[in-house]
This record gives sequence, C-alpha cells and structure tokens, in this order.
Amino acid sequence: MKLFAAAIALSVSGLIGGAQAASVERGDYLVNTIMACGSCHTPFGEAGLDQSKALAGRLVEKNDAFTAISSNLTPAGEISKWTDAELAKAIREGIRPDGSLIGPPMPFEVYKGISDDDLNSIVAYLRTVPAVENDPGKSVYNIPLPPAYGPPVTSVAAVAEGVTVEYGEYLAGPLGHCIVCHTKFDEKSQPQFDTLLGAGGMPFNGPWGTIVSANITPFGLANYTDEQVVALITKGERPDGTKLTGPMAFQAYAHMKPDDLSAIVAYLRSLPSIPTP
Repeated sequence: MKLFAAAIALSVSGLIGGAQAASVERGDYLVNTIMACGSCHTPFGEAGLDQSKALAGRLVEKNDAFTAISSNLTPAGEISKWTDAELAKAIREGIRPDGSLIGPPMPFEVYKGISDDDLNSIVAYLRTVPAVENDPGKSVYNIPLPPAYGPPVTSVAAVAEGVTVEYGEYLAGPLGHCIVCHTKFDEKSQPQFDTLLGAGGMPFNGPWGTIVSANITPFGLANYTDEQVVALITKGERPDGTKLTGPMAFQAYAHMKPDDLSAIVAYLRSLPSIPTP
C-alpha cells in the first residue's frame, strides 16, 4: 500500500492530467481485464453476463445495509451528461457532479490510487463503447455514507510497467482491488490494510451462497507454485482441478498479459505472511 499512497498529491483540482495521456486501447485493456468492470456493471443473461448489454448497469447486491445498483456506463447512461473530468472524479473519488457520494461496493479505498494516465484512458474508452438503453435504477443505502472518501485527489503518478513488485502492487491495489476483497473489514466497514492486508476472511454472499475470500499472502499461497497461482487467478482452478466459486472475474483475468500476472504474483509473494483471521 505504500507505493500508490505515496504517489497521490492532494489539493483542489480540475481536469486530470492532459488528453495526450489518454489511450483508448489502454482503457479497453484495463476495464475488460484487471478492473473487470463488467462483473458488476454488465447485466446477467441466461448464460451469465449478457455482453450485448455490456456495462449497462444492474443490481449488484441487496442486503440489510444497502441495495447497490451499478450505473449504466455506456454513452446511453447518465454519464453522457458528465464531462470527462466529472466522470474521472466519480471513478477515482466516488463523487458525482451534483456532489453526492457513490456508495459501496465500489472500492474507493484503492481507486484513489489510479494514475492520471490510466484514469484518462478509462474515461476515453468508456466514451467509445456501444450505447445501451438501460435504466438499472438507483442504489438505496440504509447506512450513513461518509461526506467523502478522503481529501480531493489532484494527481497520481504513473507506475512503470514491468514484472516488478511495485507494478504488481499497483495492479492488485488501485486497478484490480484484489486487496480489498481479500482483506477483512472491521466493525466500521473499513478494510484492515494495516494488520490483515491480503489475509482473506471476508465473506461474500451471492448465487453461490456464502464464500469467504482466500488468504493471498505467503501464508495462504505457500503450497502453490507461481504457475498455480496464475491458474487460480485466470481459471479459478486449484492444482487438484477443483474450481473456485464466488465473484472472482476469472473470464476477464484470463485475458491479462503474462507479464502483468507475473507482477501480481511477485507482489503477493512480497506481502507479510499473515494467518487468516
């Protein structure tokens, strides 16, 4: 967590970086692989996610605390009325143009660390996806939301791509939010990054029932080779051939670049070895 936290400069800001930093190709790659935005923003059909309505929004989760409905991210959705800067702020800070806050389960705990270049690329890509007419409805929260998820974010430096622990941290944190799902939350609904980073133990409810996220520190991965860890990420497959269940977006991760997967494995190997709580 030290890397991307240190890269954030905080103050009052307008547009993120410059248009020259935006790459539709890079945005396509991020949205449809490591970020797996469609796993929450694409409606379900009879055979899983309905790609004919990709990113058009749907009911994500309903529990006592909230009914979370993801937005239509296509040009037919609400974001068509937002400027690029407003959309970027909503993604990275969870604040809509009217000042209202986007609630969980969006992982703003780490999205604030998305680099300027990548944020611009994500916005540029979303402007190009096919428009899908779909009104998924509005989220309802029975819990108080904070006034903000932290101070305004002005600029976040890019992290050099490569098979490095640093880039793996960026992929597993700000982009893939792996560490959010694999870190148990405290009684205030905050991930315990300082003490339980990656140690698993977070319950997830869904059509699969209730599953608990795995320990992805060296404690939990000690008996897995690097290749087996990659198979877990991209195929949801254990060494004995049994399949994982739950919300992991294996189909999206399967299209990640081999070097990116290697960087993530290197980062996970570098974490403190913490027993599952």
